[in-house]
Formats: sequence, structure tokens, C-alpha cells
Amino acid sequence: MARLPPLSSMEAFLEVARHGTVKAAASELGLSMPALSRRIQTLEHAVGRPLFDRHHHGLRLTEAGRALQDQLSPILDDLRAVIKQAGSPDASMRLRLNVLPLFAQQRLFPHLPDLRQRHPELHIDIETISHAEARLGDGIDAAIALARAIDPALYAARLDQDQVFPIASRALTDDGRPITVPEQLQRMTILLHREMPETFAEWRKAIGMPWLEPAGTDYFDSGPLMLEAAAQGIGVAFMHAHHFDDAHDPRLVRLFDFEVDSPYSYWFVCRPRALRQPAVKLFHDWLLGAKI
Repeated sequence: MARLPPLSSMEAFLEVARHGTVKAAASELGLSMPALSRRIQTLEHAVGRPLFDRHHHGLRLTEAGRALQDQLSPILDDLRAVIKQAGSPDASMRLRLNVLPLFAQQRLFPHLPDLRQRHPELHIDIETISHAEARLGDGIDAAIALARAIDPALYAARLDQDQVFPIASRALTDDGRPITVPEQLQRMTILLHREMPETFAEWRKAIGMPWLEPAGTDYFDSGPLMLEAAAQGIGVAFMHAHHFDDAHDPRLVRLFDFEVDSPYSYWFVCRPRALRQPAVKLFHDWLLGAKI
């Protein structure tokens, strides 16, 4: 029977495939770049063909590499789940969830007491790092992501379809004049979330003003801070309708009356095999049933 290559070489391969560079993967794994390269070479030797095309910008998966990534990733996910369950009595009912702070604050946490009452055996570890999809199966089990679309290789369930509009401080004026028309945004700073970078571009196109340019753009990775910045008059935030409605902040006001569908939605996302895990399946079913 042929011997399997070391597990460490498989993990190294998946990290390099995810990051696209040896340097980033080595940093993630806490290895030197030569040590990581040797692990990749060990796996390539076992497979009998190159897994990456090397070029000066980084690495690109070969056809064999893509096939191996698709097949190997869920296998290692299952192996991690087995080890986790063996090491912790309640591992099968512990969910590692990634969720953006504003969704957690406004929409998830108000409903968690109901989940706890229904399923006291379920425990949830929460993190709020952006771009969680890339870490599914490696540190997190599932995510509530904000995106235009989700990688078709992942399981995804859309949680909403919302409108987008500009949100500003009631005290914000244009040189002492009320803000009443979109053209005044040309003298304003707009605020965008890094997970929704095309929000303003889509909004101005939808209202028939694709030429409209703000005085400047500031980017945020925190929805709560973005709302606070708008409330303080730092700029005009382009956000979802429920972000404004659920804030219940008397300092904030919606600008203009345009009805524009957002190109972004919140999604429940996980690897397809993760739905076999009791904690993931339980949370998924509750989340979709609760219509949060």
C-alpha cells in the first residue's frame, strides 16, 4: 500500500492555494518560506506532477492542483472536525461563527436568547474578521457574509434583499444649506464599507447620475463605526435600509427619496460538508426559520 504524504504537506498546499503566495501562507502557518516550499515539493513528489505554476507575481494552481484542492479541502475539514470532537465533550454542539459586527449587533444578538432557550446545548464562538469565506473550514465553521455573490463551491443561503440609501447627520449641511439634491454630494465625503465597495457607484447609476463624484471617499471595516461617523457629521454613509432603521439613532436622517436595490446581501455561508455537523445544521435551520 502506498504511503500517504505527510498531513503537514497537505495543509501547506491548501494554505498556499488559498493565499496565492508562499510568503502569505508561511506567515499564516508560522513557517519559514523555505520550510513551506519543501512541504509543497514533498506533496508534488507524492502526486507525481506540479501543483502550481510558478511566476514572478506568485503561484497559480495547475489543473491537477485545482482538482486536488477541491477534493482535499473537505477531507481535511472532516478530519479537523473528528479531532475537535474527540478532544472536547461538547465539540459537536459548538459553532465557530464569523459575523460582521453590525449584523451581530442589530439582527443576530436580539434573537440569540430565543436560540439559547430552544437549544441550550449549542454554544457559539464568534469572530468578526472580514472576508470570512476564505477561512471556512480553517478556524470557522460558518459565516454570515455580506457580498454580491458567493463562490459556487460553497453552500450559501441568502438572508435578505435590501435597499441602499445615503445616511447623514441631521446637523450636516452644505455651507449652511440643507442637503436636498444628490448634486450636493460633490462637496461631501462619502463613507463606504469595505465589504460593499461598489455601493455608491451602483446607487448613482440607478438614480441616473453615473457622472456624480463626491469630494472624497472614506472606507470603513466596521458598520457601527460607520454609523457613528455619519452621526458625527464626518460624511454621508451609503448603507442598507435596515442599518438605518435598526440604529434608532435620532441624530441620523435618510437623504433623498430614491428607491435603489442594493447589489449586496447578507448570506449564511459554509462548506457543503459542514452541514453534516450538528451545530452548523442546527444554527442554519434556526437562522433561516427565524427570518432574521
